[in-house]
Amino acid sequence: MIRTELIMPVVFFTLLLSGCGSAVDNGVRLKTDDIAEGEVAELVFREYEFDFGKITEGEKVAHIFSFENKGPGKLVIKSASTSCGCTVPKYDRSPIPPGKGGNLEVVFDSGGRSGIQTKTISVRSNSTTEVVILKITAEVISRK
Repeated sequence: MIRTELIMPVVFFTLLLSGCGSAVDNGVRLKTDDIAEGEVAELVFREYEFDFGKITEGEKVAHIFSFENKGPGKLVIKSASTSCGCTVPKYDRSPIPPGKGGNLEVVFDSGGRSGIQTKTISVRSNSTTEVVILKITAEVISRK
């Protein structure tokens, strides 16, 4: 007998991967030796979605998602994976102390794309919420 509560996460993950054909993990894994056992961080972004609006096919656009560590422990972003190779995340890999913040920059390359594009970025960390999903959207207008 198939359990329905197991099917939905598989379907969701499959849909994320189907956006461009393959998921890309552009993050370099961090050494977490300086994070004490049991320290809890809380990763809170100022925004979780960004719409670039209309852009021309071939244009590269970027957005910075700012975040803060609202937990009592040091925050470590372990990786940032994108739903498509056309989207590249960049972030500081150093542990972030409580009360401090950082940025995650996302660059979207619209080359070879047209129409409404929605891409996701899965941010994995030692936060109370282990995976945070960010989303970017753009309407790519073809060059004529």
